[in-house]
Amino acid sequence: MGISPHLARLRSMIGHELILLPSVSVIVVDEQARLLLVRHAGQRDGWAVPGGAVDVGESPAQAAVREIREETGLHINRLRLLDTLGGPDYEVTYPNGDRVAYVTAVYQAGIAGGAPVPDHEEISELDWFAPAQLPGVDLNPFTRALLRTTGYLST
Repeated sequence: MGISPHLARLRSMIGHELILLPSVSVIVVDEQARLLLVRHAGQRDGWAVPGGAVDVGESPAQAAVREIREETGLHINRLRLLDTLGGPDYEVTYPNGDRVAYVTAVYQAGIAGGAPVPDHEEISELDWFAPAQLPGVDLNPFTRALLRTTGYLST
């Protein structure tokens, strides 16, 4: 699901104007300590930590579990809140002109089951990266800031 009915209704009223939006970002770590990164469909801005908006009536933790399941097919466990981030590094302008200032609850999670497969609606590609690889990976600005703040990226 690309946009919730609630957000679609807001966008119909405010157009592309900047909106403050609660979201989640999930650092999924496998048994080999690699991080799951995704590429968003229709965007060429680099690799990203999976996640998305918190829906009305949903807790951030519930949103984290739902987003990972929807986007990657994985079931996650050991969900641990790492930080809550916002500010200029977490503002995004989408190809259609929509502007969003995210306040994102950042979680770390393990894998409880499932096989990682991109949903091909929101996510076009996914892959695993060892922490030592991250400095050389083409990360989008949001993800680069997030991984630096949470200590996964030192440069």
